[in-house]
Formats: sequence, structure tokens, C-alpha cells
Amino acid sequence: MGPLADTVRSKSKQALLLWVDGVRDACCLHRVIIYSLRSKQLAIRTGQCFLLNGFIFLGSIFVLKSVIIPALEWILPGHCPQINSPESCSFSSILEFYRFLRGGLVQLFNVFWFYPLYIFSLILSSIWYNDIAKHGFFALENYGARDTKLSDQKESQTLQSTVHREKSTDLEGFMISIAEQLYSVLLLTFFFVEVYVTGLIPYIGKALNFMLLSWMYAYYCFEYKWNLSGLSLDKRLDFFESNWAFFAGFGNPCVLAIFLFSPLVSYGVMAILFPLFVLTATGSEADKIVALPRRKWRGAGLGRVPIFFIADYVSMRVLKLFSLKSRPQMKENKAL
Repeated sequence: MGPLADTVRSKSKQALLLWVDGVRDACCLHRVIIYSLRSKQLAIRTGQCFLLNGFIFLGSIFVLKSVIIPALEWILPGHCPQINSPESCSFSSILEFYRFLRGGLVQLFNVFWFYPLYIFSLILSSIWYNDIAKHGFFALENYGARDTKLSDQKESQTLQSTVHREKSTDLEGFMISIAEQLYSVLLLTFFFVEVYVTGLIPYIGKALNFMLLSWMYAYYCFEYKWNLSGLSLDKRLDFFESNWAFFAGFGNPCVLAIFLFSPLVSYGVMAILFPLFVLTATGSEADKIVALPRRKWRGAGLGRVPIFFIADYVSMRVLKLFSLKSRPQMKENKAL
């Protein structure tokens, strides 16, 4: 038991140090200021995210809870006045109607304002996150070794060349890229379902949900950088699962807002913070950070944790199912 205990102690210490490095790397928010000063487009996109999700979305929630609902409760009271007379609530049916009318007005506010705003924010923010990652990657690539300013036109041209470099232009390379994107979407979709299901498990569900969400958001943050740098999907998954402790630490600050606020508020807070963590991931040197403990422990790693095993299995089954269905159709078309 002695060597086993020493191994467990060594691995635990290494995992803890990598987790701390991940948390520290995620909190390097000064990179956002540096990159925003280097790229005007990045500063504009980041400001737009804050304006839409912070000022408009969270501001609407504040106005609803602090102004509209109290005003409706004052205009349409739902409780009897505090009078000792036994006949004080003879108009309880009217108060019940007031409660129903007040709830209906709040629901109308949600249907015609909050839900459309939520969908609009979700779509537009997803587009802006991609732009933020691109401009942040550009700022890192072009200003890493020199302090010069480029025009917006040159920035756009250089950005396009950076995004498309080292990518195959033939049909085979294009098909491989499409297949990787499709598989990545399926993998993350099923992983999200897995995260949701684990949250329903009694007792340990919250802890598992927090850990899986941390990994999911950490992967989302780094995926933008890996896409722009042309890293293949199998290498991303291998690197991510082999350094699970670091990415768990990186994702913990991202997910903390979800567990501190109500669902709508947590979405607004997360929509503000997520592009900041995308930029910190863009400037992260994760490969160098995770290599330091391995040198200290003479190359001994923590071992790979199959984080995406279930999502990968389901995704492959779905792809095989669609491929089996498409084969008879192809044969019929050939026969015709």
C-alpha cells in the first residue's frame, strides 16, 4: 500500500496544481484590455456584447423585478388588507381576478419581450463570439513580437489569410473539414444532454453537473482558438482529455455564475463573461503550462480521462445510423 499511496498523493498534488493553473489562467482578464487596445474591431464587438447582454437583457430583468412587478402589485393587489374584521375578505373573488390579471400581464411581458430578446441575444451573441475570437487571435498573432498598428482593411485581409492558412483546398480536404464540423456539433450536443441529465441525479448530481459544465465551457472557449490555428479534432480531444485537471480549473470561473443566479440572470451574466474567457483562452499557452508539472514529476502525466466517451459513442451510433439509411437510397438512385 505504500507505493500506491505515494502514487495517489503525487497524482493528487499534480492535479491540484494543474487545476490552480487553470483557474489562474482563466482569470487573466487583463488580456482582454490588451487585445482590445490592439484591435478596434475587437473593442467594438466586446462592447456590443456588453451592451446587448448586460445593459439591455439584464437591465430588462431589473426593470421587470424592481419596477413593473411592484407597480402591478400596487395597482392590482392580490391580498386582503390587514383588518381584524371577519368580513374583510368578502371581495376575495376580485383579488383572485387581480392575481390572475397580474400574472397574465407578466407573461405577456415575457412572451413579447423577454423570449424574443433571449433568442435574439443567443443568435447574435454566437456570431459576435466568433468575431471576438478571430480578432483576438489576430491581435495575438500580429502584435506578439512587435508594437505596430495596422489599418482595419489590412487587419481584415490578414485575418482572412490567418483563418484559411494551412487548410487543404482540394475536395477531399473540404469534405474532411465538413465531416469534422458535423461530428463536433453532434459531440457537443450530446455532451450538453449528458450534462443536463447528470444534474437530475440525487445527491451527487449538482457536483457532477458543475464539473461537466466546467469542462464543456472550457472546451467551448478553447475551440475558437483551435479552429483558427487549424488543430484537428482528434488532437483537440486528446489534449483536452489528457489535461483534464487544467481545463476543469479553467472552466470553473466560467460556470460559477450559473450556480449563483437564477436561470435568466445567469444567462445574461454568462453572455457577458463568456467572450472575456474566450479571449483569455486565445492568449493562453496551455501546452506550456501543462508541461511544467510533467517536467517536475519526470514526465509522469495524470492519465487521460474519457470525458467525451458517452457523447462520442452516441454520436458515432447516430452517424452510422444515417450512413446505413443513405446506402439503400444511393443504390436506388444508381438503379434508376
